[in-house]
Amino acid sequence: MISHPSRHCTVELQALPSRIGQVRRIVSAQLRYWHLDTLIDRAALGVTELLTNVHQHAQPDKMCTVEIELLLDRLMVSVHDHDPRLPEVGDADTLATCGRGLAMVAAVSESWGVRPDGQSGKVVWFTLPTPARARAEAGAACPPRRVVRETAGAALGEVERVVDAGV
Repeated sequence: MISHPSRHCTVELQALPSRIGQVRRIVSAQLRYWHLDTLIDRAALGVTELLTNVHQHAQPDKMCTVEIELLLDRLMVSVHDHDPRLPEVGDADTLATCGRGLAMVAAVSESWGVRPDGQSGKVVWFTLPTPARARAEAGAACPPRRVVRETAGAALGEVERVVDAGV
């Protein structure tokens, strides 16, 4: 199922390699629709890494939901899965072929984090700053929001959580 409200896009899928490419194309098309072409490469890389983590590590199933939302001054990308285990960020060896996904998400994003999602599951998310033009268009289209950042210790060390505290 795909929903495309004006500032929100949700895709439900099973995180299989063939589906990851399809979601990457959907995210790219949605960002072009929102005139955020400059964010496509970073958003596609980030969503690919998060979906690959679901494919490789999530239990009991590979079902997940990818959500992208255009906020006032940032793009929020999140992946919800049914595995309550929080990801662990480790130092990958120089020659390792895996283990760098979350480090890459951190490198290309403005912020990122993970939070439990109900009794069984989690949400891993990242944000990208939007260009000034998109900020002006978004500001004219909806009421302002205030974002409150909280941190809590977890398997990741420090985990950042964004809470919409509407003004």
